[in-house]
Amino acid sequence: MSKFGGSNNKKEMPGISSGSLSDIVFMLLFFFMVTTQMRETENKVQVKMPEASEVVKLERKDLSPSINIGTPIRSLQAQYGTDARIQLNDSFKTKDDIRDFIASERESMKEGDRPFMTVCIKADQDVRMGIITDVKQELRRCSALKIMYSARRPAE
Repeated sequence: MSKFGGSNNKKEMPGISSGSLSDIVFMLLFFFMVTTQMRETENKVQVKMPEASEVVKLERKDLSPSINIGTPIRSLQAQYGTDARIQLNDSFKTKDDIRDFIASERESMKEGDRPFMTVCIKADQDVRMGIITDVKQELRRCSALKIMYSARRPAE
């Protein structure tokens, strides 16, 4: 005689509770929202990329600070005019500020990644070459010799 029941009692496995499933999904969603990096800079210049015959995609975009050159967007034209301007990060700067910009970008990188830094020039296709030449001369003065021009694939 068994005190706790016989071996004749067969218990079924209970079903998996889906009550906490929504909590897990929202926790994962919140985690990815917090850890995802959003765009850091806002374009304040209009840039229509020129076409290129040879286009190569960058492997690591984190090693390429960008310099935007173009006319200010329409909402800023009353304040800044319609001449081509240089945008570094989120503000308009002059060519004299490029040295400080490159120095701060180098400092923010790991020491092993600094030799691989490539400066990306995103210039409008209608911008005069004089301002781009001035930017290139400043980049040479601060020893940023790897330069890439941002372009789009030709229309077929």
